[in-house]
Amino acid sequence: MLLHAADRRSDLGTACRRRLDDARRDSAPAYLTWSVCYEFLRVSTHPRVFRSPWTASGAWGLVHTLMGSPAFEVLVATPRHAAVLAQTLSELPDLRGSVMHDVHTAVLMREHGVSRICTRDGGFRRFPFLTVLDPLGDW
Repeated sequence: MLLHAADRRSDLGTACRRRLDDARRDSAPAYLTWSVCYEFLRVSTHPRVFRSPWTASGAWGLVHTLMGSPAFEVLVATPRHAAVLAQTLSELPDLRGSVMHDVHTAVLMREHGVSRICTRDGGFRRFPFLTVLDPLGDW
């Protein structure tokens, strides 16, 4: 959702920007993780991946703006993180490879009792403890 919002040429950009603006103004909590922030920084500044790459400071500006909104918080690991990761890996033993980035996000959410994720990435549906909301349809 962040990448579509950042891409002015994306067909989904306007809708994703509107959803982010709505979330920033809503009193309901919204969450980011540091790994999601870094992945946004990586992709949005990469000239071979992003159509119109941003500067690092421009990309950070978007993240910083979101983080400064009253409803947004950053989920971080707690002392329970290892136990929640072990539980998740035992329940889903086929997780491997590049999906581990998603595992990190899913485990942080589970650890904090956050069960809804707003994303265009359908891969999060593999986690039975998450409800995936498409920002352009389900919100």
